[in-house]
Amino acid sequence: MGSFNSADATTYDQDFWLWTQQQVDLLKSERWTELDVDHLIEELETLGRSEQRELGSYLQVLLLHLLKCQYQPERRSKSWAQTILNCRDQIADCLEDSPSLQRFLLDPEWLQKYYRRARRDAARETQQPIDGFPPHCPYTVEQLLDPEFLI
Repeated sequence: MGSFNSADATTYDQDFWLWTQQQVDLLKSERWTELDVDHLIEELETLGRSEQRELGSYLQVLLLHLLKCQYQPERRSKSWAQTILNCRDQIADCLEDSPSLQRFLLDPEWLQKYYRRARRDAARETQQPIDGFPPHCPYTVEQLLDPEFLI
């Protein structure tokens, strides 16, 4: 483990970008003992969670618009279709950059978490009772990612 340097902590707290550049320089020059290991660990953990939340956010918006398209077909718009396409593109980009995120899409509990939120939002936006939407995600992962599904 690296040594704790109070100067690292001060830079970390006061100028995050500068701290990142210092850590990159230390890594490149293999000055392992000078690294701010505790903050590096914290940032790497945060980065992983952030990527997972980003995927979930796009998924939630995608699910919302799929529900609106399916349960309010008379109100379908080019804007909804564009949002669906954009979300699918963003999800594809997330999975391309980090293929291991695919495991979250395949996890029924994780998918259901974002479906519950999308269902709630769909009920609010369509002004329909929440019970009018299926309690569990009615779409397969293949359908969610299919660029032609419900467009």
